[in-house]
Amino acid sequence: MATMDTAECRAALTLIRRTIEEYCPPGVLPSEEMVNGPCGPDLIHEAEALATAIVATAEHLSEALRTNLREQ
Repeated sequence: MATMDTAECRAALTLIRRTIEEYCPPGVLPSEEMVNGPCGPDLIHEAEALATAIVATAEHLSEALRTNLREQ
């Protein structure tokens, strides 16, 4: 199995973060400073924040769809 080094992982997480910041609702993703501040710049904390933002976005979209369907 191929492995990634820390720099490659950080680059991938940065790409995911930028995509979430561009396309997901405001406020679902805390700033990098908020993620790294209390715990330090550990990749797992950034990954957890990104995963939480993706789930929050999915929940937001699901609720918007349910609301839209009820209004029809």
